[in-house]
Amino acid sequence: MSDAKFTRDYVITMEDIVREGHPALRTVTEPVQLPLTEEDRESLLCMLQFLRNSQDEETAAKYKLRSGVGLSANQVGLNKRMFVMYTQDEHGALIEHALVNPKIVSHSLSMVYLPDGEGCLSVDRPIQGFVPRYESVKVKAYDLAVGKEVQLRFKGYTAIVFQHEMDHLDGIMFYDRINQENPFKLPQGVAIRSLYDRDEE
Repeated sequence: MSDAKFTRDYVITMEDIVREGHPALRTVTEPVQLPLTEEDRESLLCMLQFLRNSQDEETAAKYKLRSGVGLSANQVGLNKRMFVMYTQDEHGALIEHALVNPKIVSHSLSMVYLPDGEGCLSVDRPIQGFVPRYESVKVKAYDLAVGKEVQLRFKGYTAIVFQHEMDHLDGIMFYDRINQENPFKLPQGVAIRSLYDRDEE
C-alpha cells in the first residue's frame, strides 16, 4: 500500500486499520529514511489526526472510531518504523508525539502493568491478562514536531503506550507478553506493580 493515500486531509477510519491476522502486524518494520519525505510527514500528521479524532466524542461518533492513544505505521499497512502517541502524562499534561526510528536507550528495572489489561485498535476481541512493561524508558527518536532526533523519557502510562507501539514496529502484539498458562501471573524476581497502586494514593 502506498502511503500517498494518507495525506493530511485524509480521514483515517477503522476501515484503514489492519486487524489481527494481517501479515503487516507480524512484520519487523523498515527504518525510515531521513530527512523525511513529504509523504512520510503527511502520513504521520494523518495518523496523529486520527488519534485526536478518536478521542473527540463528536468526531469519533461521526466516523465510528474506537478511541486510541497510539498508532503505528504498520497498523495502517505501512512498512515503516514510525508511530504516533496522543495521551496525557501522570500530571494530566498532553503528550503528543510523531516519532520516527524510535529506540529504547535504557529502561528501569521496575515494571508496571495495567490492571484492566491492554487493548489495541487492531484487536477486536477482549483479551484478559497482565502485560508487564518497564515503568520508565529513556528513548531516542526523530520527533516530527522538533524536526530532529531527540531524547525523551516516559514514565508510567506514557511508558506503557510507547512500549506497546514500539512492539508493533517489531511485529509483536501486546498479548504475546501475557503469560500463556496463567494470564494473571506476573514475572518472578522483578519489582512489578499495578500502574494505579501508587498513583491513586
